[in-house]
Amino acid sequence: MAKRILVVEDESSIREMLCFVLEQSDFQPIEAEDYHSAINLLIEPWPDLILLDWMLPGGTGIQYIKHLKRDAMTRDIPIIMLTARSEEEDQVRGLEVGADDYITKPFSPKELIARIKAVLRRVSPMTDEESIDVQGLNLDPSSHRVMSGDILIEMGPTEYKLLHFFMTHPERVYSREQLLNNVWGTNVYVEDRTVDVHIRRLRKALEVGGYDRMVQTVRGTGYRFSTRF
Repeated sequence: MAKRILVVEDESSIREMLCFVLEQSDFQPIEAEDYHSAINLLIEPWPDLILLDWMLPGGTGIQYIKHLKRDAMTRDIPIIMLTARSEEEDQVRGLEVGADDYITKPFSPKELIARIKAVLRRVSPMTDEESIDVQGLNLDPSSHRVMSGDILIEMGPTEYKLLHFFMTHPERVYSREQLLNNVWGTNVYVEDRTVDVHIRRLRKALEVGGYDRMVQTVRGTGYRFSTRF
């Protein structure tokens, strides 16, 4: 299935060129011409990546990133800022607020596609792996589904990434900081207690098959995924 790329750009000629380049590289572009239409397009199925201009009618790219990072359902969507603002301080600000990459205009289509693919590889290293099964709990990266037997277990993208990390690193205790670095990434600022919130959500989702007991709290240290109760 083609990766969905949300193109947030107010200049129609640039937006059309970007969509053409993306389609030629087998991506599925979705267009937004201003801040509010870009907000309205944050619906399922979520974009796999967002190309984001800095200056937009109705708001800024920085405001848009902050909006994304406030919502657990969208904070993990990778973002590439695509802007004429080439000053180093602007690049630093964009990356610090949560952008995964920063490309200045003008740019070459080949560089753009290469940077998109690099970001997608970096944030989604699990997509080409085989399915994982632990005592009937099955996680399939190719379909992005978690199953308990024939029952689909619904969970958000962050809970999915947490579970994937746990299932591929069982029986080992991880601190909150280690989980933040491995699941959220080192370039995103998230408070430690956010881990606890997503652990609770993951456990709630896993109650369907009684698998919530596998996500265990190790007092004073962190969390582990274990089949030993």
